Amino acid sequence: MAEAHQAVAFQFTVTPEGIDLQLSHQALTEIYRSGLRSWKKRIIRLKNSVITGVYPASPSSWLFVVIAILATMYTRSDPSMGLIAKIQEHLPVSQSMSTQCQAVVSAVLFSTLLWLLLIFTMRLCLKQLLSYHRWIFEQHGKMSNTTKVWVALVRIFSGRKPLLYSYQGSLPNLPLPAIKDTLKRYLESVRPLMDDTEYERMTNLAGEFESRLGNRLQWYLKLKSLWAANYVSDWWEEYVYLRGRSPIMVNSNYYGMDFLYVTPTPIQAARAGNTIHAFFLYRRKLNREELKPSRIPGTVIPLCAAQCERMFNTTRTPGEETDTVQHWQDSDYVAVYHRGRYFRLRVYQAGRLLSPREIEFQIQRILDDPSSPCTGEEKLGALTAGERVPWAQARSKYFSSGINKRSLDCIEKAAFFVTLDDDEQGMMGDDPLASLDRYAKCLLHGKCYDRWFDKSFTVVYFKNGKNGINAEHSWADAPVIAHLWEYVLATDCFQLGYNGEGHCKGDVDPSLARPQKLNWEIPPECEDQISRSLAVAQALADNVDFHVLSFRDFGKGKIKKCRVSPDAFIQVALQLAYFRNRKTFGLTYEASMTRLFREGRTETVRSCTNESSAFVRALVGGESAEACRRLFRTASEKHQHLYRMAMTGAGIDRHLFCLYVVSQYLGVESPFLKEVLSEPWRLSTSQTSVQQVELFDLVNHPEYISCGGGFGPVADDGYGVSYYILGESLINFHISCKHSCPDTDAHKFGSHITKALHDLLELMSPPGQREPSKTEESPPEVKKNL
Repeated sequence: MAEAHQAVAFQFTVTPEGIDLQLSHQALTEIYRSGLRSWKKRIIRLKNSVITGVYPASPSSWLFVVIAILATMYTRSDPSMGLIAKIQEHLPVSQSMSTQCQAVVSAVLFSTLLWLLLIFTMRLCLKQLLSYHRWIFEQHGKMSNTTKVWVALVRIFSGRKPLLYSYQGSLPNLPLPAIKDTLKRYLESVRPLMDDTEYERMTNLAGEFESRLGNRLQWYLKLKSLWAANYVSDWWEEYVYLRGRSPIMVNSNYYGMDFLYVTPTPIQAARAGNTIHAFFLYRRKLNREELKPSRIPGTVIPLCAAQCERMFNTTRTPGEETDTVQHWQDSDYVAVYHRGRYFRLRVYQAGRLLSPREIEFQIQRILDDPSSPCTGEEKLGALTAGERVPWAQARSKYFSSGINKRSLDCIEKAAFFVTLDDDEQGMMGDDPLASLDRYAKCLLHGKCYDRWFDKSFTVVYFKNGKNGINAEHSWADAPVIAHLWEYVLATDCFQLGYNGEGHCKGDVDPSLARPQKLNWEIPPECEDQISRSLAVAQALADNVDFHVLSFRDFGKGKIKKCRVSPDAFIQVALQLAYFRNRKTFGLTYEASMTRLFREGRTETVRSCTNESSAFVRALVGGESAEACRRLFRTASEKHQHLYRMAMTGAGIDRHLFCLYVVSQYLGVESPFLKEVLSEPWRLSTSQTSVQQVELFDLVNHPEYISCGGGFGPVADDGYGVSYYILGESLINFHISCKHSCPDTDAHKFGSHITKALHDLLELMSPPGQREPSKTEESPPEVKKNL
């Protein structure tokens, strides 16, 4: 094989005349350039570590402090109050160092210590400032004088041009709520779900827990909160994600869609060329910390960026008891799947990133490759879609040595995974809405063997130029992947673009080595396990009922005119829709982020409240419009308050979860905690918002909008609902449930959501602004080349 020969830097043979050494200058050049690139990355990483380490000061500020101290010394002043003289006394005596030189060295040492002290003080002040959260509870548009002063101080102490991780050392730790407060909030959250008898029983359980076991468990959590930056995140990753033994496909992984109404090019290889190039541009910015730190929209408040560290070169490795997340510092290739075969596609040559046109050329080589899959190779990915224990056992038995280990390492150490799908997806055909449902299901699980669900993310390219992304959940939450996805989509269309024929721009280096096909030796026993895993995964996939509702009748523009938070409006609408669908209320999960704190991830907002249930019953029961409006205002304000509490570390569920983990470590049983953590989330919801609005021009190019993304149902008899608010007049809902439950239907629930949204707008709109409800037809999808 040509690739194997190129990988050998030298060859030698032993002859009677001696050793005949043959050097490959091309291979040595590649080794040299690869090493040079590696060293450049190390230097950049070291430089960024220094800059981040001294933040909010800058390295150049050290020189300023030194010059200032030396200048004051030459004016015969002693700013150190005798400390410089003390340092000089303890300096090692050197014959070659004059008294004046010793004084300068002492001054430099004092200046350095003073500079470090100033950095520590500034960082401590910034940390205290970022611990202030009263601003989030203030009425929108009305800022108190205290908050105005606080904003000014944050700006002063935040320094100039922070890097991606500059704020990490200044973010406050996640606070530990008082156990009494958490139990009070919990009992309030379950009141609308229980009758009087059941609620009294739960109240007694909570009281018994607080008086007996609760304080003991809380003491251990206090120790952890003092020792660790975040008392939740490591346990959340391990016990919620990595220790789960059920399939991660559908149950854990989630997906993101392409543009809704436009396909930039119909050429599969070209779309892959541009977007793969864009992914590596993003990774370069990430490695150099050139990405701007994420902030709360419209504020100066930074968010934790710790989840970005494992975005690329990461995989989830199965284990019999628990999985692990493995991350590598660098990878210069992607793993590609096409028609049952796996390939290694290098995207760097001679130390440079391949151009989009060159990547397209290489992708086309894979598409045109006539080779057949190895025995057992075609459906190998089903192992990552099935149960975790059989996958762990098969990995240990069949992939721990030899050619299988080398090929598996190639997949797991790749920057990310790519699937070239032979199907066509997107909004198309005679029934574009139904095609969106098929598109969503394809991204969520595919054929159950043509994705590598363990990789941090898999990018899927369809035959008609559409694409999408499937992400593993343990290493990060959806907003992190959404930030990456927004950048890639915008770079693909608005920066890189395509030529008139729909191909990537640029030229191709004809000397590019062909993508390397991976080889496998799969024994019959392993093939049997692949078949069993595929059967489990296929049953799971077939049971998923999915509906993508593109709601275009109105959006956040009209909702804001009602003086209501769009998120609260939608959450109350979901409660109304659920009640109409199931004739009862259900425990509701809305994901809220806790990235205001170091290593923060998510917290639960329990959206089914006493206030929202009272409103729903009033509206369904036919009470007066004025009474319903009053109850709706109360319900939406309550939801906003709960969301803010969750964001600021005063949630319910993560605290109770950690108390349960401590109880398991101590080997004690708590009937209260066991019951709380076994309650099913029959309505699991999540909002995804556009984070980089500046990348998209929704005024001049309103068709370039993503359809958002979604996830599978959390409960067997419940719904999963992800919603994506775009611009002023579009909300996309991704609704999932299971066919096996006779009480759930994704399309029926979507109809209830549509009716609930219209009913709420009709109720809350001023009389002069009310419009008759109408449902617009979806515009046809167009293909454009930019």
